[in-house]
Amino acid sequence: MSKSHPGINTICTHIGELKDTQYKGAISPLYMSTSYAFEDVEVKRYPRYFNTPNQVGLAKKIAALEHGEAALIFGSGMAAISTALLAFLKSGDHVVLQNTLYGGTSNLVVEEFEKFGIEYSFTEDLKPKSFVAQIKENTKVIYIETPSNPLLTITDIKAVAEIAKTHNLVSMIDNTFASPVNQNPIDFGIDVVIHSATKYMGGHSDILAGAVIASEKHIDSIFQLAKNFGGSLSDYTVWLLERSLKTMGLRVKAQNKNAKKLARFLEAHEDVSQVYYPGLKSHPDYALAKSQMHGFGGMLSFELKEGLDASQFQKELKLIKPSMSLAGVESTILSPTLTSHALLTPEEREKQGIRDGLLRFSVGIEEREDLRADIEQALKALKAKEVTLS
Repeated sequence: MSKSHPGINTICTHIGELKDTQYKGAISPLYMSTSYAFEDVEVKRYPRYFNTPNQVGLAKKIAALEHGEAALIFGSGMAAISTALLAFLKSGDHVVLQNTLYGGTSNLVVEEFEKFGIEYSFTEDLKPKSFVAQIKENTKVIYIETPSNPLLTITDIKAVAEIAKTHNLVSMIDNTFASPVNQNPIDFGIDVVIHSATKYMGGHSDILAGAVIASEKHIDSIFQLAKNFGGSLSDYTVWLLERSLKTMGLRVKAQNKNAKKLARFLEAHEDVSQVYYPGLKSHPDYALAKSQMHGFGGMLSFELKEGLDASQFQKELKLIKPSMSLAGVESTILSPTLTSHALLTPEEREKQGIRDGLLRFSVGIEEREDLRADIEQALKALKAKEVTLS
C-alpha cells in the first residue's frame, strides 16, 4: 500500500466495498431500495442520480482501477459512450474520431450526430498527424479506441492526449478491449475513459453495464446529462458487477497468457493466413503496445486460408462457442461482419479491413491445450467435409 496506487487485485477486492455494520458480513450488502428519505440526511439518494449506496461504492472501485478521480456506472457500454460524447458536444461542435472503431460507436455518430447538428470526421489512419489534420476551429473532442475492435490496431495514447491538450480538446478513449488490468489511459493524459463493463469487468457473460471514468470536473459535466438521459443501472446488477470485479485481475491475466500462446499457435498454423494480436512481434504496433500496455489482452482475430469456410469452421467447434459479445471466462468466437460491425456498410467494413472471413476470438480461462485441440479438430473436420463435397 506504499505505492501511489494499491495493487490491481487489492483494488478489485477492497476499494469501494460497503461495510456490513449490522451483521459484519465479508461482502458488500445489497441495498435494493428505489426510495430514500430526503429530510435530515447528508445525501438525497435517488437511483437515477447515480448515488445509491451500491452505485457510489462501485464507482469508487472503478475509478480507482483506472487511476481516476470519479466514475459513473451506466446501463450499457453504449449508454456510457453516447452520454460521455454528448456531454461535451453541442450543435455546431465537431469531433475527431479514429477510423477503426466499434461498429456501434460508428453507427451512433453516423446515424445520430447530424440530428444534433454535430459535425464529425474520421481519421485516415492512426498516426498522430492524421488526428491533427482533422482538427477544426469548432472541434471539441478527440475519440479513440485501442486496441480496436476487431483488428486490434493500436493508437498512441500519449500522443493523442498531448494533441488534445495542445488544442484545448477533451480526449476520450474506449478502453474495453484492454481492461484496466492491461492499460490505464489516464496515466498517459487521457481525460475520459469509457468501458463496456459487460466485457472484462463483468467477465461472466451475465451482466450488461457501462462505465465512465474521469476527473471530478468532467464527471460532473457527464452527470448533468446522464441524470436526464436516465441510463443508470439497477442496484442488483451494480452489486453483481462489484462481485465480478473482485476476480478481474486474476481472470484477465489468465486470458492474457492464453491469448498470447494461442496467437503464436495460430500464426504458425498452415490453415491460417493472418493473425491480429498486439502481443505478437509481427504485429506492426508491437513496440507501441508494449510501451503503453501492461499485458496484451485476451482478444485476437484471425483469418483462415482462402477457400476455408469461416462460418462452417465455427460450426465444427465443440468447446469454443460461436457467440455474441466477448471477454467472458468461456472462450467465444464470432464473425464481425455478422455481429459487432453488421451496422456498417460493406464498403465501410472493407475500408477498415474487416472482411467476411475474419473471425474474432475472445480467449477464456480454459486449459490452453484444450482450446488448441478444439481448433485443430475443427479445422480437420472442415477440410474433410470440403474434400468430400469437392
